Amino acid sequence: MLNLNSPDSNSFQDPVSLNVGGEVYTTTLDTLTRCRDSMLGAMFTGQIPLLRDKRGNFFIDRDGKIFRYILNYLRSNSLDLPDDFKEMALLKREADFFQIRPLLHEIRHYESGPHGVNWRSAVLNTDVDCQVRVLHFNLKRGPENYELRSCAVRVYTANVFCTSCAFIELLCTRFSYRTREGITSPQAREGKPNYLSMEWVPRPEDLPKDQYEKHHYQELTATSQVTFPAASRTSVIPDTRAFMEEMLKASLAEGFRVDSVFPDPSDILNCRSLRLVRY
Repeated sequence: MLNLNSPDSNSFQDPVSLNVGGEVYTTTLDTLTRCRDSMLGAMFTGQIPLLRDKRGNFFIDRDGKIFRYILNYLRSNSLDLPDDFKEMALLKREADFFQIRPLLHEIRHYESGPHGVNWRSAVLNTDVDCQVRVLHFNLKRGPENYELRSCAVRVYTANVFCTSCAFIELLCTRFSYRTREGITSPQAREGKPNYLSMEWVPRPEDLPKDQYEKHHYQELTATSQVTFPAASRTSVIPDTRAFMEEMLKASLAEGFRVDSVFPDPSDILNCRSLRLVRY
């Protein structure tokens, strides 16, 4: 590693001028190496070679306008964004490129935390439907002996809308599918990051596993944190009640409050429609 205090390190002396995507910034080595394990830290400790522009500024081919917020964070160790800031996805991408882990953590905290009424306020709607279908299948009893069987399968569909995309992203990490191919995560609708749809079919006891997989059914599971001992716990979602319970755990932990319950407000876990708000 290059010793920044060495008189031989003439390439890195304060102040440092940076040309980031056409935007020129002047800062200090202490700021740029605040996170030593980041890519910026590696650049300005001599571990990664740097280019210079025609004026002698160190050149980094990234988004120059967004870099100002990264630089401000490194200077002050706090994420200070304007109220009308709309480039959070781009800031997250740049922070990920530079591998500034504390900043990535701060961005996630900012997205879900109380940082002004306009940013934090959100509405969450959840609707769950269950359809019972009769499945007919052949159960093999011998080499050429098949028995026709029938069983009821319950197909659950959940449609979630939230004005906070960050909460939808949180749900995508909390829920997962168990399929024949392995574990997969649900995804927000393409082009509609505020919408999340999930469909799952718990396997009935009288339905053989090969028949269950043949019809491409999938189970839904939820992962939650256990305080003591510190660990995560994954449980299968067998019905609407269990799903609504997990939704309430996730939403209440993020500051939401119940606004309306349908059809019976006194029986929230057995509801089919749930609306929550966050102020």
